[in-house]
Amino acid sequence: MKSLLAIVALLVAGAAWAQPTPVGLWKTIDDETRKEKSLVRITEADGVIAGRIEQLLDPATRPDAVCEKCSDERKGQPLVGLEVIRNVRRNATDPQLWDGGTILDPNNGKEYRVRLKPVEEGKKLEVRGYIGAPLLGRTQVWQRVE
Repeated sequence: MKSLLAIVALLVAGAAWAQPTPVGLWKTIDDETRKEKSLVRITEADGVIAGRIEQLLDPATRPDAVCEKCSDERKGQPLVGLEVIRNVRRNATDPQLWDGGTILDPNNGKEYRVRLKPVEEGKKLEVRGYIGAPLLGRTQVWQRVE
């Protein structure tokens, strides 16, 4: 019986470990215009997720654009290389969610709380920015590039 419980525990742990993660390169899609905006590289270090703009895709955005409306140390910084996702960790009760951090909208300079959820076996990423509770926000669906 003990060996059966040990095997079940290993299988459950393995299934949780095999969950898709937000780590990778993502094509951002504007939820209102449906236009491709940028490529964001999401990385993980010591269990903390961060994301930087790697490339701008919107032809209406100048390649040398800076975050003019940011109010913190990112003000005036180039959009390419700008950290837009900060301090996100895997949710303790739902292994399919990453949350607890923030996401920056460089268009208005505002930071929002963020929740990341890989869907479709990690091919897409639901990115929910919100104020207060997740019900009060917007969701973009990003597409995995790599």
